Amino acid sequence: MIKKLLIIVLIMGVLPAMAQKRTVAGTVTDSDDGSTLSGVSVVIQGTTVGVLTDSDGKYTISAAEGDVLTFSFIGMESQNVKVANNSTLNVTLLSDANQLNAIVVTALGIKREEKTLTYAQQTVSSEELVRTRDPNFMNSLAGKAAGVEIKKSSSGAGGSTKVVLRGNKSLSGDSSPLFVIDGIPMANNRGNQPGMWGGTDQGDGLSAINPEDIESISVLRGSNAAVLYGSQGANGVVLITTKSGVSGKATVTLNSGFTSEQVIEFPELQYKYGAIGNAKESWSTTSGNYDDTFVEDFFQTGHNMYNALTISGGTDKTKAYFSYANTKATGITPNNNYGKNNFSFKQSTKLLNDKITVSSNVILALEKTENRLPAGYYLNPLTGLYMFPRDRDFTDYKDNYQTFNVDRNLNQQNWFVSDHHQSNPYWILNNQPKTNDSKRVIASMSVAYNILDNLTFQVRGNYDYANKLFEQQHAATSNATNVHPNGAWDYTKYDDQLAYADAILTYNTDITKDLSLNTVVGGSFQKTDYGVGVSVATGTVGLLYPNEFFFQNLPTNVQVNSTTNGSVVKQGLFANLQFGLKEFLFLDLSGRNDWASTLALTGNDSYFYPSVGLTGIVSEMFQMPSFITFGKLRASYTQVGNEVPYNRIFPQNTINAGGGVVRNTVKPFFNAKPEIITSLEFGADWRFFHNRLGVDFTYYDITSKDQFIPVPTISGEGGYTTEFINDGEISNKGIELTLSATPYRTNDFEWVTAFNFTRNRNKIVDIGPDDEKVIQLGSSEGFESKLVEGGRFNDIYVLKFQRDDQGRIIFDGGKPLRTATTELIGNLDPKWSLGWNNNFTYKRLNVGILVNGKFGGKVFSQTESMLDGAGVSLRSAEARDAGGVVVNGVDQSTDAAITSVDPETWYRAIGDRNGIGEAYVYDRTNIRVGQLNIGYNLNLSKTKLPIRAASISFIGNNLLFLYKVAPFDPELAMSTNQNAQGLDNFNLPSTRTYGLNLKLTF
Repeated sequence: MIKKLLIIVLIMGVLPAMAQKRTVAGTVTDSDDGSTLSGVSVVIQGTTVGVLTDSDGKYTISAAEGDVLTFSFIGMESQNVKVANNSTLNVTLLSDANQLNAIVVTALGIKREEKTLTYAQQTVSSEELVRTRDPNFMNSLAGKAAGVEIKKSSSGAGGSTKVVLRGNKSLSGDSSPLFVIDGIPMANNRGNQPGMWGGTDQGDGLSAINPEDIESISVLRGSNAAVLYGSQGANGVVLITTKSGVSGKATVTLNSGFTSEQVIEFPELQYKYGAIGNAKESWSTTSGNYDDTFVEDFFQTGHNMYNALTISGGTDKTKAYFSYANTKATGITPNNNYGKNNFSFKQSTKLLNDKITVSSNVILALEKTENRLPAGYYLNPLTGLYMFPRDRDFTDYKDNYQTFNVDRNLNQQNWFVSDHHQSNPYWILNNQPKTNDSKRVIASMSVAYNILDNLTFQVRGNYDYANKLFEQQHAATSNATNVHPNGAWDYTKYDDQLAYADAILTYNTDITKDLSLNTVVGGSFQKTDYGVGVSVATGTVGLLYPNEFFFQNLPTNVQVNSTTNGSVVKQGLFANLQFGLKEFLFLDLSGRNDWASTLALTGNDSYFYPSVGLTGIVSEMFQMPSFITFGKLRASYTQVGNEVPYNRIFPQNTINAGGGVVRNTVKPFFNAKPEIITSLEFGADWRFFHNRLGVDFTYYDITSKDQFIPVPTISGEGGYTTEFINDGEISNKGIELTLSATPYRTNDFEWVTAFNFTRNRNKIVDIGPDDEKVIQLGSSEGFESKLVEGGRFNDIYVLKFQRDDQGRIIFDGGKPLRTATTELIGNLDPKWSLGWNNNFTYKRLNVGILVNGKFGGKVFSQTESMLDGAGVSLRSAEARDAGGVVVNGVDQSTDAAITSVDPETWYRAIGDRNGIGEAYVYDRTNIRVGQLNIGYNLNLSKTKLPIRAASISFIGNNLLFLYKVAPFDPELAMSTNQNAQGLDNFNLPSTRTYGLNLKLTF
């Protein structure tokens, strides 16, 4: 009986529901022109049931009366329509004004409608930055913004990053952009960098930022966009906007990631031929069965662990955001560790009926790096590792890297040879420890008062403080080329301080119904004290007693230096006026006057520079075809001053270790004036098919004049040998193109793609009154990076083969001849760069893949030269197997053709130190899978867990090369300053990282 009743109830419930279902059909059109829309998503709200409109904009769906249909399409406002008792439902969609009127953050943290900007700006979201968890967030920007050149240090986690926007612009200064947090400049001081002979990357200020705190990054590529920041924004600005609290119930997120790091490729080495006798080179011609694992076994799988907690919440009056993050990493070499702890707290409170908003932000970062590997020849474990004679037992030196010296009562290095290039790798790792320690706090506060609805006055202050320590202890019996028999001590400890304050008045009004005005006026004050501390480097002078690394143990002829990179004060007044005509034509006028303390005593310490820009929204001016959603043309012109570096105007005498006075030989520069950078920019932004296709194009022409150039003094008056003049000119011209599209979209699947194309051409137009003048950026061992008139930044000069008119290599005494001096062989900069970013979404699954490419350019490897000279390269073994090296040569004495050369003769002549560098110059072109992430959003709606959302992702960085010519990674930088660019000299090999990330939201 009960079963029958249940069946009756079921039938009575189901039949009416079935009776309510009907076929609903209709057409979806565009409100602008009445055209039909193909591919519109039509979904029954609250379900996954849906269809797409066909090529004629028509759809058919089965729905019940009372159901709500959601119509959505890219570039249009979504619309919800309730199903009534009719079977025809036609819908007209409106253009989504929010997409066309997007608000972006510009200079000084001012928010503007993107369509009104008169210059190029590109924004990258937080999601893109943290997707694959690189410890330095700027590395994640590579390929995702046009006009941005990013080179990652080869030193590993916590290492520095070289960032250049639109080419190098200064002969004597740095061309790095200004980095700004929430509208306020931050210190991004780069520590010492390695070169041909050695050294270690000492990091930069960017690594202190927690990527999880970043809301977005906006790249202001030209001085046109950055003029309001004054001279420090002359090379462009990277705006970092941090996350803020959100009103409502508190939201807690937990991110936890783990990645492994492995070497992608090693140098191609041979393990077939050993040394002759006790030689340090492996030039035997008798093959043997030698250990071929010790090089790869030296390296290990590195691990990166990241855990972050964020809490956000508040009310309409007060909002707060807190985060903590911990990063731990072990490198690919033993004893290399990196740790970082980040804390941040940000709040804003509205007072006096919301007239006043008080905001504050505190960022704290504690970083420590142990045993970051150097690059270059000296005190580098890779030299001894790679060049170790193949017939010897490396394990014996690994297990017994030190032996006890009874006479000296200490452990001494155990290595098979005394050579200035080589040390026992495990001795360096264990007995020459290196520590980098950084403690940093950035605190800011702002008070904004809404005087009227359209008039606001804001005052902001910021204090950025960092305490940094760099120390390396070299145990007694370390390599005698660099270290005294009692040991050596390198110690540097200093403070960096930046204090900043500004006051800004903004006023927005409609002058008439067709003419609007947005005004910004203000002033700023900034004082920096960088590098204030002490340093000592004993080198080969040594210590009084071995292995005691204290100031009390320093000999009297070792100088303890008080250090400073200068105290600099900059003050400025600035204004920006933007006139808008009928919301389709915008005129932007800016001006700033700076006063710089580095130009004191010159009479030129006050300097003004203007900017003017014009934007026209063509799609608002004229009736456009239906496939054009938006069209904009823009142009701008800017001049920006760049002040003289610290201590350039009136250099002082110094005191040496013996107490003597070292007389300054540089003449005072009392007539100095700032460098002037003039920028002209044209651009276009067009979007089609309701924002499914977008094209953003920029052409720029940048000229830098009045460079600070050292020249010999003419008279020798006052004992001066050198003086500075304002002269010289550098040109950068280029194009930037971003192509974005949504090629395919259905109910469940979407593909969004973007191409970022960059091409820059740099030229040294004028280098001063002496046309033959050379400015060195790194010169040694037959390699030079130098600036000459008519050349370009990053030109590479090497020793070349001497050749006859037929192109044959000239030999003398069986050896190839080289040129007497280095000659230009190419330039590091690529002819063009391309980043291709893709995001695929299918229901709860999302996949992102970034492909980066550099096309053209040259790089040089001293590593390969040294490996050839030592007979340990694979090609040197293959040549021995073949019985010689095939060449196209000629004897200069007999004119006889030479077609084969003994391998040892050949590679000792072209390789080793001061070899023929032409043989070791490679094409920089490479294409790689830069990033990959595969994520899945878990469905927890049916669980009782207090988790709002959860996702798990596979993440990977630098996973593989799709194409590469060079035998090393040409995108890894040995140095991230201007020197020795394009050089590889026993750098750490390139690595890939891959792992998992879990994100929970409560």
